[in-house]
Amino acid sequence: MSAPAPVVSRVLVVEDDPHLAAGVMENLRAEGYEVAAAGDGPAALEWLRRESCALIVLDVMLPGLDGFAVCRTLRDAGNNTPVLFLTARGDPADRVRGLEAGGDDYLAKPFHLKEFLLRVRAILKRWDWYRGASATAATAVLAFGGNEVDFRAFRARAWNGEAQELTEKEAMILKVLAEHTGEIVSREDLLERVWGYDVFPSTRTVDNFILRLRKRFERDPASPRHFLTVWGVGYRFLIEGEP
Repeated sequence: MSAPAPVVSRVLVVEDDPHLAAGVMENLRAEGYEVAAAGDGPAALEWLRRESCALIVLDVMLPGLDGFAVCRTLRDAGNNTPVLFLTARGDPADRVRGLEAGGDDYLAKPFHLKEFLLRVRAILKRWDWYRGASATAATAVLAFGGNEVDFRAFRARAWNGEAQELTEKEAMILKVLAEHTGEIVSREDLLERVWGYDVFPSTRTVDNFILRLRKRFERDPASPRHFLTVWGVGYRFLIEGEP
């Protein structure tokens, strides 16, 4: 289900409330986006098997298959189209659950349409940065410590020869760190660049993603040489590795 090149102005709205869906779609069209719609999870997955888009606006409480399951299904199939969750549940635990399932942002109902449109633009801006930063042969592939990462394909080959499929957030975090090789990058900067700072209730989510990158690419994740913790601040990434 890996998505083809996205239609940059198209947004898929997956929402079972027809009135809310109509309002969201009307406002997206007024902003110049092309809009498609699906009323439940299976219909969304079927649409995404045939079509592509720049963003999925995905309700969590859907009949049949909820939004978290839809997002996980897409990510497991290699589809990295960004997802903005909409939900009546604003609990921080649900927010973290949704974003760690592969979502890019999370907006609780009821919401102001102006804030919704700002978040849509912010997500698309972050993805424009990522695609632009990975556009050339020199920037698309990162080699370090016997690992090789292809940012455009979200694929890597680890030092031990194992193939790795990266999530979009893992790839984005690694891209930010690689752009600042040898420098200290704070957890707050990573949140801002990859999610938008106000998305998460805790910077510990960044720590969890760094642990995942260590497990993929460090020869000894317990004694990392490339993804180094700077206590109380953030992380430093080294190409050659710490001696």
